[in-house]
Amino acid sequence: MTVFRSLVFLVVFYLVSAVLAIGLSPLLLGPRKPLMAVMNLWGKLVTGMLRVICGVKVEVRGLEHLPPGAALIATKHQRMFDIFGAFAFLPDACFVLKKELVNIPFFGWWALRSKMIVVDREGHSAALRKLVADAQDRMKEDRQLAIFPEGTRKEPGEAGDYKPGIAALYRELELPVTPLALNTGLHWNVAHGFVMRPGTIVFEFQPPIPPGLKRAEFMRQLESSIETACARLVAEDR
Repeated sequence: MTVFRSLVFLVVFYLVSAVLAIGLSPLLLGPRKPLMAVMNLWGKLVTGMLRVICGVKVEVRGLEHLPPGAALIATKHQRMFDIFGAFAFLPDACFVLKKELVNIPFFGWWALRSKMIVVDREGHSAALRKLVADAQDRMKEDRQLAIFPEGTRKEPGEAGDYKPGIAALYRELELPVTPLALNTGLHWNVAHGFVMRPGTIVFEFQPPIPPGLKRAEFMRQLESSIETACARLVAEDR
């Protein structure tokens, strides 16, 4: 039954996504705010479909740790749901995305027009400078800038490998960093197949790390906060 419900969900998911991305594509010619409203709607629809079709609930904890207005979020990354699921509870999310994703038809167009930050991971120091400049620009609009500090997806329980991008943003933006732990890999596309395992996906914001710390201490606190919370969420789920 779980396999059948997962198949039904995937059909509905791609159908709804296509209808929104293609049917509302004329909005790409206009301002950014309506695009974000569509993305918020998309996140809520997907979240609702997960609950109704697959028995997968989504719970968001610790929102009191997320400052109003401009925010810098460092989030664990396990599945693509980490991105579009977050659109349901972040009012004006700006994700840092790898360059390859913008080559996907419609998805890439929506990402570019909604002013997500695109990073060339082979660009090294030039890419880092562009990341900081783009982030400073987005913060002028009081957005929630979310970056995956490991740079790629990891399996639940897999050790992290934290990259320098988040440290550069922390230093240059002079904002607190709010860590975000999650357990999406236990329920979304389990074991890289297509199965959605019933249960509860949890997004859990941790207490923010204040600005002004030395780089090594900041990175130590960030990794400890995210990895400890993720390990606890995995343990709670099993």
